[in-house]
Amino acid sequence: MKGKKIIIGITGGIAAYKAAILVRLLIKKGAEVQVIMTPFAEKFITPLTLSTLSKKPVLKMFYNPENGDWNSHVDLGLRADAFVIAPATANTMGKAANGIADNLLLTTYLSAKCPVFWAPAMDLDMFKHPAVQNNIKKLKSFGNNIIDAETGELASGLEGKGRMAEPEKILAELENFFNNKKKLKGVKTLITAGPTYENIDPVRFIGNRSSGKTGYALAEAFAEQGAEVTLISGPVNIKTENPEIKVIKVENAEEMYLQTKKHFPKNNVIIFSAAVADYTPANPANSKIKKKTNSLTVELKPTKDIAAEMSKLKTKKQITVGFALETDNEIENAKKKINKKKFDIIVLNSLKDKGAGFAYDTNKISIIDKNNNIENFELKPKTEVAKDILRKVAELLKSK
Repeated sequence: MKGKKIIIGITGGIAAYKAAILVRLLIKKGAEVQVIMTPFAEKFITPLTLSTLSKKPVLKMFYNPENGDWNSHVDLGLRADAFVIAPATANTMGKAANGIADNLLLTTYLSAKCPVFWAPAMDLDMFKHPAVQNNIKKLKSFGNNIIDAETGELASGLEGKGRMAEPEKILAELENFFNNKKKLKGVKTLITAGPTYENIDPVRFIGNRSSGKTGYALAEAFAEQGAEVTLISGPVNIKTENPEIKVIKVENAEEMYLQTKKHFPKNNVIIFSAAVADYTPANPANSKIKKKTNSLTVELKPTKDIAAEMSKLKTKKQITVGFALETDNEIENAKKKINKKKFDIIVLNSLKDKGAGFAYDTNKISIIDKNNNIENFELKPKTEVAKDILRKVAELLKSK
């Protein structure tokens, strides 16, 4: 952090007192800190405290009546190495997400060319409100970094998520950023996600219960660590947050196969997390099949086994990751898939585990490598599961 120029933006929330600790930590690390406050922030902490800690006058307005100088929001945004808004209130995030600039902090944000970090702080119901969550997603889509709020006792006396991240955590986020600890920087990664829909007729299809949550969580995790991610997605109701992720939409197994085959040779890491249908109707109808009193027979034919087909194209420089969702003989079946499809690792989960499998926000997995080493994990959010898989892939890349 030594010599880094950091802008700390402070908004009007009770967590503003933590900003003083953050400024102090940054100064001790050798950073040059410039504080900008919104008018309401002064109700919670004095500019004198922050200017004493930062060793610089706190900027509050465009015009400084004390010395007659104008504070240029453009220059501030151009000179900084990072802009951290902590605490970030729902009000300020909402304004920033929608291009409203009615104070120096917001005009500086809209002019900033440097990385921006938001540390939300508010009551739990405010934090959960769809408007606030949409604004957070919007800021992420701009390429901004969100230092997630923590769970604990809030100023209202309630318990829940909404506490600003501790200053030490914010400092660690900044240090990780400047140390360029992106484990997968430049690694070309192909991920398949979601189900496939196999048409019976223009109205009906054969599908499965896959939500695509794991595949999308993997795409976000890999992109966050610097990977160049291409996501081939079946029909899901999810949108990516990282603007760097390239999404290719497909509907059926054949389309997913063709897109995977097209992009497979260009990628270093390939993750087959999609739940591709094993069978598809042999003769889908061109018009809606009318209901009849007698039974209906639909002839099915096998779809291409995408992972098996890609194993024929795999080079020694590529890493492939498979998935196995099993109900019986889980370990044995997963090991067979590793050998048959030349996976470097396979991610196993079972429908027998409560809270795991399709549709849930959580999963419980085991990772098995081609040497039959097994690592078991506890039930956790799929966003954290994605990070566990990423760490394993990063280890494999080091050994290539």
